Amino acid sequence: MAVGKTVWTYFNNKWERGNTPILGAADHATWLGTLVFDGARKFEGVAPDLAAHCERANQSALAMGLKPTISTEAMVAIAMEGLSNLPADAAVYIRPMYWSRDSGPMVVAGDPDSTEFCMCLEDVPMPTPDASMTLTTTSYCRPTLAMALVNAKAACLYPHNARMLREASDKGFKNAIVCDSIGNVAETATSNIMMVKDGEIFTPVPNGTFLNGITRKRISSLLSKEGRAVHETTLSVEDFGSADEIFATGNISKITPVTQLEDRKLQPGPVAKMCRELYWDWAFSEKS
Repeated sequence: MAVGKTVWTYFNNKWERGNTPILGAADHATWLGTLVFDGARKFEGVAPDLAAHCERANQSALAMGLKPTISTEAMVAIAMEGLSNLPADAAVYIRPMYWSRDSGPMVVAGDPDSTEFCMCLEDVPMPTPDASMTLTTTSYCRPTLAMALVNAKAACLYPHNARMLREASDKGFKNAIVCDSIGNVAETATSNIMMVKDGEIFTPVPNGTFLNGITRKRISSLLSKEGRAVHETTLSVEDFGSADEIFATGNISKITPVTQLEDRKLQPGPVAKMCRELYWDWAFSEKS
C-alpha cells in the first residue's frame, strides 16, 4: 500500500480499514490469475454509473467462469456503506473484485463454487481539469476473444497493457495508441479513444478486442442528446494522425485530451471540453 494512501476493504461481509490480505499462496487466483474487477469513481460527492460498473463486475465474473455472489443492487449498497467511512468530498476509486479460491476440472480452470468477493476503496485524486496525455504507437496489439478474455475486465490482461505503457514511457510518451491484430486502432493502453475531424466525432467500432467502456458509452449518449453523433467506424493510426482533436475516455480520468501523437502536437479542443462539461453536468444532475 502506498504511503499515505487511505484504503478500506470489504471482505468476509465486513469493512475494515487497510489493505486486507485476501489471497493465500495456494489460492487458484494467486497462481493462475482467475481474478476480475471493475472500477467506479466517487468524486466531488457523486458516484456516476456506479451500478453499471457493479453490473459489469458480475458480467466479467461470468466470462471468467466464476459464479457471481453479489447482486448489482447489493454491491452498490456495499459501496455506499464503505464510502461513508471516507470524507464526503474524497476522490475514491471503487473496485469490486471476484476470484476463484480452488481449482476446478483439470486444475487450470477455477472452481466456480469457490468464488470469493471483495471490494476495495482507495483515495485516488482526480486529474486536474487541464490534464492531458501524449501518445505514441506500440509494437504490441490487442488480442481477440479467441486469444484472451477480452470480454471481461480481467486482471490477467493488464500485464500486456503494462508492456505497452513501458514501451511508451521509454520513448518519452505517457500512453500508447493500440491497434487490433489486423492494424486498426482499438483504444489506448488504458482507455477508449475518440477523434474529431472536420467537426465530426469518430471512435473505433467495438470489434471484440476491447471493452466498450462505460464512460465511452455515457459520453456518446450525452453527445447524442446534444445532436452530436459519434460515428463508430474502422479507423487507422493515419486517421488519428490527421485528426483535428483526439481525446481519451475512461473511468479514472473521465475525459483526457491528447496533446501529442508521435511527433505531431495538438491542442486540447472544444469537443473534449464540451464532453467534460456534459459529463460533469450529467453527474451532478444524477445526484439531485
